[in-house]
Amino acid sequence: MAMERKRVYSGAPWESAMGYCRAIRIGALVEVSGTTAMKDGAVVGVHDAYAQTKRICQIIQEALEPLGASLSDVFRTRIYVTDITRFEEVARAHGEYFREVDPVSSMVEVRSLILPELLVEIEAHALVNE
Repeated sequence: MAMERKRVYSGAPWESAMGYCRAIRIGALVEVSGTTAMKDGAVVGVHDAYAQTKRICQIIQEALEPLGASLSDVFRTRIYVTDITRFEEVARAHGEYFREVDPVSSMVEVRSLILPELLVEIEAHALVNE
């Protein structure tokens, strides 16, 4: 028997083009897609990895809530950055949202993201206490 899938969409044009959603809940598991610092079609915090990371964490928080989850349910984050030398900016903002949760995390440098102004992308994995 297939488990019910509850989805959250952000309305980003990439969702329909690529066929994905911002977040999905299957049973107690919640997965948040790779998230970048976008608002109303524009990049938030151009040239500012700290501001981008804060915006991303806000988007993740907003995606979790309709699925009955919160940041405190997150057990893993994966962080992709275009410049690893800026890790302290990213880590500071990530810590502001996750310091009390302390999920396991990885930070990996990638050559580029979908737009050249994007410096950070984060995925989140949560387990909801049912």
